[in-house]
Amino acid sequence: MAAQPTIFIVDDDEAVRGSLEALLESHGFGVEVFDSADAFLRSEALTRTGCLIADIRLPGMDGLALQEELVRRGTRLQVIVVTGFGDVPLAVRAMKSGAIDFLEKPYDEGVLLSAVRRALEAARAASQAADAAHEVEVRFASLTERERQVLDLLAAGRPNKVIAYELDISPRTVEIHRARVMEKMGARNLAELVRMVVAADVGSDVLPESE
Repeated sequence: MAAQPTIFIVDDDEAVRGSLEALLESHGFGVEVFDSADAFLRSEALTRTGCLIADIRLPGMDGLALQEELVRRGTRLQVIVVTGFGDVPLAVRAMKSGAIDFLEKPYDEGVLLSAVRRALEAARAASQAADAAHEVEVRFASLTERERQVLDLLAAGRPNKVIAYELDISPRTVEIHRARVMEKMGARNLAELVRMVVAADVGSDVLPESE
């Protein structure tokens, strides 16, 4: 069973952390709090699924820089940025970096809870997509060199006869490799195979070699 998502709060104001934690826990959310971006980055939170509520004005690394660091590290966490200063350029920067929402203090509890639910739904979707992509990568790694060549050409739309010509093998051999590729990749048809390859961004574009 997948672990329940967690809401991480990063705010240097103890009173704000405490009240926000109490509010979210009262609505059934799992919550962890941090008083700085550095403390958060040193934790195991980056490997987990959930959302981050970060104040922009933090000591050391600010909330926007923290968000951009999470993007750089490729985490699955979704971010809600909070500020006491209605700074439009900061809002634009946050949203361009992928923030789910930008909330100005004092924020309405209902608006915050709605943003949290959207963030958690986005986090679940991102986690599922990442897991699916990883599974495709594992399956792709199980292919032989020749099977990868056939897969590349199938994904490029080449028919079996063209693949046979380009790889200097017989059409029957192409059919055998194609069947093995479909089986190993767990694809029911060619369209599904291509979607898997594109979504997971796998493919080697290996130059043909004669067998």
